Amino acid sequence: MNTIELTKSLISCPSVTPENAGVLDILEEELSNIGFECKRYNFSEKGTPDVDNLFAKFGSEEPHFCFGGHTDVVPIGEEGAWSNNPFEPTEKNGNLYGRGASDMKSAIAAFVCATKEFINNNKFKGSVSLLITNDEEGPAINGTKKVLEEIYKNGEKIDSCLVGEPTCPNKLGEMVKIGRRGSLMAKFNVFGKQGHVAYPEWTLNPIDSLTKIMNDIINLKLDEGSDDFPPSNIEIVKITSSDGATNVVPQNASGQLNIRYNVNHTAESLKNILNDIFKKHTEGTNYQIDIDYYESAEPFLTKKGRFTQIVKDSVDQITGMQAKLSTTGGTSDARFFKDYCEVAEFGLIGETAHQIDENVKIDDIEKLKDIYHTILKNYFS
Repeated sequence: MNTIELTKSLISCPSVTPENAGVLDILEEELSNIGFECKRYNFSEKGTPDVDNLFAKFGSEEPHFCFGGHTDVVPIGEEGAWSNNPFEPTEKNGNLYGRGASDMKSAIAAFVCATKEFINNNKFKGSVSLLITNDEEGPAINGTKKVLEEIYKNGEKIDSCLVGEPTCPNKLGEMVKIGRRGSLMAKFNVFGKQGHVAYPEWTLNPIDSLTKIMNDIINLKLDEGSDDFPPSNIEIVKITSSDGATNVVPQNASGQLNIRYNVNHTAESLKNILNDIFKKHTEGTNYQIDIDYYESAEPFLTKKGRFTQIVKDSVDQITGMQAKLSTTGGTSDARFFKDYCEVAEFGLIGETAHQIDENVKIDDIEKLKDIYHTILKNYFS
């Protein structure tokens, strides 16, 4: 298959996390035909869905270059809102429509076709692999993280990894990601005393305490950012209280927040800041508070060097742009690769990712294949 045909074939598989839906079978067949040694890893963990993963490798020498990505996609939402069936790839006005077109089945197809072209036309010393999970959009517990643990336990070593997440805001070639911010979530529940609003002396309104907590959090200024990272940011994402009538003070009130933070902080240092605020408005009072934290990613930055320069120069060569090295955006599986090797991210425009009528420019898919091919040539030269 060529890049567009393979992209369409992958989109046709309704591989909503964690369903494989045949998508990894297609990839395994294509890669096996090129000469890759393919191995599937199915991982399980209590409380999470089983996930099928693929690790395919060509060659056994160093250096080892890996393409990292995911074949799972987010749910389609309201199917009737789509212009076409989201799992029937459709070309229209120079764009390819379908769930996963942007995030990130086009990049997976570009991985395969770029690698095939490189292997068929070059003698090189080293090895190339693809690590593809079907768990990136979900819990991300039985996917890339566990595959890396398993292959390293068996003696594998990756030198450099390029993740194909959509990285460009408006035009192909604008941005290469060389790091990511950390992500810390906090849920907090303040307990008071329920009662009639007409008798405040017999109640304890948890919303009063929650409001003061929220006010202090909203007014926090964590840092000014750095040369490589924007300022850390806190967003309140949910505020609720227990059910009741309009004349009843609720029993409890809760909030939820997310912090995207840079290397000026750790999860522990941020927890300490938040805990001081929680104590300030509950300790020594009749309020009780429960706090739960969840850290999904730590901040990281790949050292700027030969690898990052190869990626940037290859992008600039094919697109004519001057790619910016950035750390913006959400989390990705690069957070797992960074514990094993140097990692960067480059892919298509992410504007329609996860949206109704997700789509990308067909020409951009072809250019992306050429970029990945150029990266391989420059990396192994």
